[in-house]
Amino acid sequence: MPVTIRDVARAAGVSITTVSRALNGHKDVGEKTRQRILRIAEELNYRPSAVARSLVTQKTRTIGFLVSDLSKGRIWHYFMLQILYGIQDRLAELGYDLILVNTTTTRQREISYLDFCTERRLDGVIVINLRLDDPYLHEVVESPLPSVVIDIPLVSATCGYVTSDNVYGAKLAVRHLIGKGHRTIGFVNGHSQAAVSHDRLRGYREALESHGIPFRPELVYEADYTVEGGRKGCELLRTAHPEMTAVFFASDLMAIGGLHHLREAGVKVPEECAVVGFDDIELAEIVSPQLTTIRQKRYEMGATAAEMLVGMMEGKTMPEGRTLLPELVVRQTS
Repeated sequence: MPVTIRDVARAAGVSITTVSRALNGHKDVGEKTRQRILRIAEELNYRPSAVARSLVTQKTRTIGFLVSDLSKGRIWHYFMLQILYGIQDRLAELGYDLILVNTTTTRQREISYLDFCTERRLDGVIVINLRLDDPYLHEVVESPLPSVVIDIPLVSATCGYVTSDNVYGAKLAVRHLIGKGHRTIGFVNGHSQAAVSHDRLRGYREALESHGIPFRPELVYEADYTVEGGRKGCELLRTAHPEMTAVFFASDLMAIGGLHHLREAGVKVPEECAVVGFDDIELAEIVSPQLTTIRQKRYEMGATAAEMLVGMMEGKTMPEGRTLLPELVVRQTS
């Protein structure tokens, strides 16, 4: 049978309450008594119950990874997995548990963000994939619960964020294509309710204009970060603008869709049309030809979010925004 707090109390000759308060650092237990209890607990190999400890401290040491619209049809999860690994690894080092929770826009209208998280006894939350029109967007900022949002620049007394420099990343992609001699460059962007879509469009436009190339709105197609969205966007842009010699996609999945269309149309990549994606998911190296892309430091994003959140929860750091620099990875499609 496992050793219980009752066994420690009996061996130390004190009450269960005294043992509990000594183990939880309460100052009303004398230092000599505390040290004796700690020594006996170690000798007996006592491990406190996480449930019992949470009842005393009102803390569960549990972090929620809140994903908006997690469903099997959303293949953007390729992007999310490395972030999840980074969160899990850093939280384990810091002594916290992680649970994955899902919400939808409909669910957000039925229950408040704070109630949603309180029901699950979460000490803090890392949020990903929130749309700009999601009800929880402003509730996260206003909630007293410590939270970190990934890829939306939100800061308040209880909320920080981690993101990539999406403007810079888009500039890297377009400058690379310009450096290869391309002047008519299409852009298949993601949907307008993603904050990163606005930044990547800005980077695309500023890179063109800084090289004396006029921005042409008709060369931009708004898709949905899916393979099919990328395929359709590439097809429509090529049909309307046969002079186009390169396409920048706001995600690797859309770029893979674009490659499917180009292959079906008999277009040689990169000889007749160069392609650059964004994210550097694992599939980017598997597709043929291998995809040139903008690498986001996804694992580091997750680890940074976890470390920031725990620092906020433990009162060691204030909420802030942290931006990680992406990098260009040149492969066969450009």
